[in-house]
Amino acid sequence: MNDQAIAVTAWEALFRAQVSVMRYLGAEFPAGDLSLNEYDVLFNLSRQPERRLRLRDLNEHLLITQPSVSRMVDRLVARGLLAKTNDPADARGVNVSLTDAGYELFRRTARAHMASIQTRVGGALSTEELTTLAELCDKLRLAGR
Repeated sequence: MNDQAIAVTAWEALFRAQVSVMRYLGAEFPAGDLSLNEYDVLFNLSRQPERRLRLRDLNEHLLITQPSVSRMVDRLVARGLLAKTNDPADARGVNVSLTDAGYELFRRTARAHMASIQTRVGGALSTEELTTLAELCDKLRLAGR
C-alpha cells in the first residue's frame, strides 16, 4: 500500500473506533441529570483555572456548534449549574464558570462515566497501548494547529 492508502485506512479505523466507542458510552451514560453534551461542558470547565472560561474559548473545546453552546449554557445557568459574568478585561466578552452545584453534579456523573470508559476503552487495551493511543491522538489533534 502507498502512503495515501495507509493514511486513509488508518483514518477509517480511527473513525469507526470512535463511532463505536461513542455509541457505547452514549448508551451507558448515566442519564438523568445531564446529557452527554451538557457533561462535556461541565467537564471542560472543570479542567480550567478557577473552573472558568470565556464563552468564546469554551466553544473551541466542544464538538457542538457555537449557537448550540450558547443555548446550552443558558439552560445550565437557569438550572444553577453555571454562572455567566461579563469579562472585566473585555466588556464584549462573557465568562462562564461552574457553580459549586455544577461541579458536584459533574463529579457524581463523572464517577459513573469513568467506569464505562474503563470498561470499553481500558478493557480493550493494555496500559502501554492506552498511553500510545493518547500520544497518537494528541499528535493528530495538534497537527492541525
